Amino acid sequence: MSVPLVEIVRSGFVEGRHHGSVVALAADGSVAWSLGDAGNQILPRSANKPLQALGMLGLGLDLPPDLLALACSSHSGEQIHLDGVRRLLASAGLAELALGNIADYPLAPDVKEAWIRAGGEPTKLAQNCSGKHAAMLATCAARDWPLSGYFEHDHPLQLGIKHRFEAVTGEPAQVTVDGCGAPLLSTSLVGLARAYQLLATATDGDAWRVAEAIRRHPELVSGTTRDEYRLLCAIPGAIGKFGAEAVYVVALPDGRTVALKIDDGGDRARPVVMAAALARLGIEGEEIAATGRHLLYGGGVVVGELRPLLHHVEADVAS
Repeated sequence: MSVPLVEIVRSGFVEGRHHGSVVALAADGSVAWSLGDAGNQILPRSANKPLQALGMLGLGLDLPPDLLALACSSHSGEQIHLDGVRRLLASAGLAELALGNIADYPLAPDVKEAWIRAGGEPTKLAQNCSGKHAAMLATCAARDWPLSGYFEHDHPLQLGIKHRFEAVTGEPAQVTVDGCGAPLLSTSLVGLARAYQLLATATDGDAWRVAEAIRRHPELVSGTTRDEYRLLCAIPGAIGKFGAEAVYVVALPDGRTVALKIDDGGDRARPVVMAAALARLGIEGEEIAATGRHLLYGGGVVVGELRPLLHHVEADVAS
């Protein structure tokens, strides 16, 4: 079962807790320690995107690093993201109308606010999964597969992605539907961590291409103001991705990897737990710690914080 990972402390009063699960892999691939249900199936949501991009490369997709980063992204909807997705579509001779994801406002709150103030409406291009969908369309174009229904679970594209996903996680996947409309594949936190470890430690091939795209363009994988961007910039060579409902995975080039899930989907707890888990693996620094600080306010002044509990909960350690 899941365990308390974060407590909400206001003026010294613990007013609540976020529960969840987390697993840390050692450089050799063994489980260094875990808390909660690291072996049970979860839906990683957008944390699956780099693994879906890996599958697409194996099916014939060929993109430069910046556009491959967008294929892995849950982008903020900044101009760099919109322009990049347009370029990705154009590289396959496609227009925005081909996108099959839902229309939405930009993901980042500051970008969304500016968008609305300028009179912008929800669009498929602005929706944070447009890079993934553009890459899926480009893969279909490369293979001469039907563009119609490319996001259906039995389309050749999705079957190929699922095959590669199961190979790198080492687990059979259940298939459901993600928020954008594309298939969503399940795995455990352990399976997710091992797949990211494979990407982060690769020295050539498609796995290396995905990892290198994330390393070179973290601002395209997320956005210029997001906590994931700041964390990846603070850890040279690291790769990482968040997913909806508070999923997060970060892998270092030496193989050390952390994957976590907050049960209630409380995204504010996600970076707090990640920074604490990395510190427990010996990956520390002020810039890293800063990504895991979440302050609470009362009357316009700081009166508390979200406090990680990883050092106060007994972890299961691999023998």
